[in-house]
Amino acid sequence: MTTSTIGLLAGLLLGIAAASGGLTGFLVALVLGVIGYLAGGQLDGEVNLGALVGRRRD
Repeated sequence: MTTSTIGLLAGLLLGIAAASGGLTGFLVALVLGVIGYLAGGQLDGEVNLGALVGRRRD
């Protein structure tokens, strides 16, 4: 299990815990899942967040 997968699962669990239900709860779980996946992917080297935000190196 990769770090990004663990981050995704952790984000989804936090979303479920924070959600009160309905569409809002689904969106909270979805956003936290994506954040967890991106954070885990950054740590694993699968995702380069610097390239996503358009960071320049001078």
